[in-house]
Amino acid sequence: MGELQIPRPKVRPRRLRQSAAIRSLVRETTAEVGHLVQPLFVREDASIPADIPSMPGIRRFTLPEISREAKELAALGVPAVILFGLPVAKDPLALGAYDEEGVVQKAVRAVKGAAPDLVVMADVCLCEYTDHGHCGVVRNGRIDNDASLELLARTAVSQAAAGADVVAPSAMMDGQVAAIRSALDRAGFDETILLAYAAKHASAFYGPFREAADSAPRFGDRRTYQKDPANLRESLREIALDLEEGADIVMVKPALPYLDVLRAARERFDAPLAAYAVSGEYSLIKAAAERGWVDERAIVEETLTSIRRAGADLILTYHAKDVATWRGARPHA
Repeated sequence: MGELQIPRPKVRPRRLRQSAAIRSLVRETTAEVGHLVQPLFVREDASIPADIPSMPGIRRFTLPEISREAKELAALGVPAVILFGLPVAKDPLALGAYDEEGVVQKAVRAVKGAAPDLVVMADVCLCEYTDHGHCGVVRNGRIDNDASLELLARTAVSQAAAGADVVAPSAMMDGQVAAIRSALDRAGFDETILLAYAAKHASAFYGPFREAADSAPRFGDRRTYQKDPANLRESLREIALDLEEGADIVMVKPALPYLDVLRAARERFDAPLAAYAVSGEYSLIKAAAERGWVDERAIVEETLTSIRRAGADLILTYHAKDVATWRGARPHA
């Protein structure tokens, strides 16, 4: 039997993979620390437990602790944080959400005082402050969309007054972006950035967050206002509406299960696009890593790259501090 005459390849893509330096030179997508936002939980009452069993490595900070954490994050080069509060008391109208001395308002001042150059984002929602755990006003067993808008607007203005650089409405109430933008402008906060949770899906991946923030609904669920996970075209419509209403940045949440939404949004819209790698995504990786089933750093680097490759400009991730630590302290330029 004669020797096979196999033609030699004319095109050799492997040439561009033969060393780390060459791979770096031609790399199309990077997930740098400067693209990441670290979520932080702050507790008003020091007796609230710090540890979050379903989120190993993440904790609820007191106000003095969050100042120290802000300094550490800034030193590591993490450019931004987003704050979520655990108040002492809850009530039907979420009074603590828009109290000038509320837990998030105090935390904003503490973080800006400790790390002035750190971008401080504040989540604008009511679920952590209502005794029923829903993101809006409840009337006759239903979420009253329009009655919720005023409270969300008050919350955003109070956060901006405390010094937040970015307010991030996440309640998924129709018209919330327009209401908040108008209220901010009337109050003189026309330069405050508005990051809209535009395509926030009714996801099973939020479970650990609801434990961390004590924000699980006490009845029913949030499917009447958060998006149906099955609907891509609806996600794009929600994003378009929020941009029309004045959003500066729009978000897709969660991230990994919705990469197709990110890609479709990136192809259609030119606005800055955020993705939130949510608590369930974090906890799944942590649980597998703790059992030795995956290499945590490799998995995190790969997933963040995939989110960026899909089109996200910035990523909210509980792994932001870890990534910055792994790569070494590099101040954000």
